[in-house]
Amino acid sequence: MADLHIQLDRGQGAVAGQIASELRDAIRSGRLAAGTRLPATRDLAADLQVSRGVVVEAYEQLVAEGFLVSRVGVGTQVTPVPAAGAAPRQRAATPARPASDTPAPYYGHRPTSPDLSHFPRERWLAAVRHVMATVPSDALDYGDPGGVPELREELAGYLRRVRAADARPENLIIVGGVAQGLSLVLHVLSRQRPIRLSVEDPTSHRQAPLLRRAGARLVPVPVDEEGLDVRRLSGDAVLVTPAHQFPTGVVLSPSRRAALMEWAHVGDRVILEDDYDAEFRFDRDPVGCLQGLAPDRVVLSGSVSKALAPGLRLGWVAAPPDLAEDVRRARGELDLGSPVIEQYALAHFLRTGGYDKHLRRMRREYRRRRDALVRALAAELPEISVKGIDAGLHVYLELPGGWDEPRTARVARELGLAAEPVGPMRETPGEPAVAVGFARLPVHKAAEAVRGLKVRMSGHAMD
Repeated sequence: MADLHIQLDRGQGAVAGQIASELRDAIRSGRLAAGTRLPATRDLAADLQVSRGVVVEAYEQLVAEGFLVSRVGVGTQVTPVPAAGAAPRQRAATPARPASDTPAPYYGHRPTSPDLSHFPRERWLAAVRHVMATVPSDALDYGDPGGVPELREELAGYLRRVRAADARPENLIIVGGVAQGLSLVLHVLSRQRPIRLSVEDPTSHRQAPLLRRAGARLVPVPVDEEGLDVRRLSGDAVLVTPAHQFPTGVVLSPSRRAALMEWAHVGDRVILEDDYDAEFRFDRDPVGCLQGLAPDRVVLSGSVSKALAPGLRLGWVAAPPDLAEDVRRARGELDLGSPVIEQYALAHFLRTGGYDKHLRRMRREYRRRRDALVRALAAELPEISVKGIDAGLHVYLELPGGWDEPRTARVARELGLAAEPVGPMRETPGEPAVAVGFARLPVHKAAEAVRGLKVRMSGHAMD
């Protein structure tokens, strides 16, 4: 266990900040080598004669910045790779390889990927332990394919409180994520005849094959600065991301929301609402979901994939009563329902406030990372127009003239950014743009990544 030799000046600012600064400097200088295990927060707090919460705050800050890693059963360690600015001594005299030959760490698989290193392992483990110690044996048998009643009860309350939804437990179906939820709804809607489904243009290119396989014929509808152009709608139903459109980041305007409601009511149509990252809002008041306005016309789909982890495969569908019953029946015909233990664990996590606490923490952290990326882009590449920054886990970058979409995205990925060209997401041509995620980009790496993008693109923008 490392002896840290931390010097504190209790008359000079926040103690947690001083501890973080001392540790950061020690890591950068090499005094704390990669892989070094740090003292437990309780032990260090006793050594420094401060509260344990102060040390916890300092450790969490450095974990967020990428200097430390914390794992259950292992403790807190210096990240087992050299930190920025701390190249190994024995390589100091070695000529640097070209940037294209030096692989960068990849901070995310998709622009919408959350930072899974912040998954609340200990609290989730506590929830699972509670479930295993308290649920009766019969609860582990085949149950309602619509989901565990306790989870549907907790989710209904959460969605009413946080998303202004008109959600009732009996109208909720627990599914394996938004993808499965949409597939089930479209399967039900297209039983009588193929359904013509309007979709946003641009939209996620990963969703289109799923929607078609579920029985939908896709009709692209343009998205502008107010969101989906409702005047261009046609077909039997529409799929929208109104809280934070992907990939543009646009929020559906109030006038468009009203027009969309009228379109659905007048034509007896269905709105499929993908609420994929609405919990993460930074610079604007929360926008309630569409389902709360018209629960008889809107099917709300959501999941914990962005808030917790995609690998949990836990999501939900809130639908009008008749449709909800059909979707529940279809779920039973498909695979008899979702894993039970995870459902009970999520119910406990919601009921005890763990979910809300985790979201508050991640909101603060993602905002810091977004701010670092946006500042770096403004300083180094002001010719790039940055949009969609009020919420979510990604930004939408409109590229300057001469910049090639695929090359920009490829270079950004080589520099460690989660980036995707927007071209493949469009049905109709548009201005070149890329979607870039910031959730897995440590604050101290943002400027370095953007400077690398500037250098790499400066000589190739007109290729």
